Amino acid sequence: MSNEIIDNNRPATGKLRTQAIIVYALYAASLLSIGAAVIAGVIMAYIKRDEMQGTLYYDHMQYLIKTFWWSLLGFIIGYITLVIFIGSIILFIVGIWFIYRVVAGFIKLYDNKPVSPDGWL
Repeated sequence: MSNEIIDNNRPATGKLRTQAIIVYALYAASLLSIGAAVIAGVIMAYIKRDEMQGTLYYDHMQYLIKTFWWSLLGFIIGYITLVIFIGSIILFIVGIWFIYRVVAGFIKLYDNKPVSPDGWL
């Protein structure tokens, strides 16, 4: 029997954790040339974020949303600047930053630790 207290107005913590894991998995899947997965992930993060208010999972959703938008901006700048040869460096750095945030965030989620949605790393 589960030790979780079920409030009809708020989903069980286990369900929220599973949803957060799914969003991280979608972000990770986007690294395997399944680019639409990150779109699905950010949409799910936006939809589920309000349900997660008041839990550590809320900060994870904020963190992933911020990761998506800053990565998108970085990739756009990288593609635009490919013409002047600095774009490949920008794309590489943004790619590494994206991977780092997804992996580090997932590890913290797995350990039931919060992330700082305001930090860069």
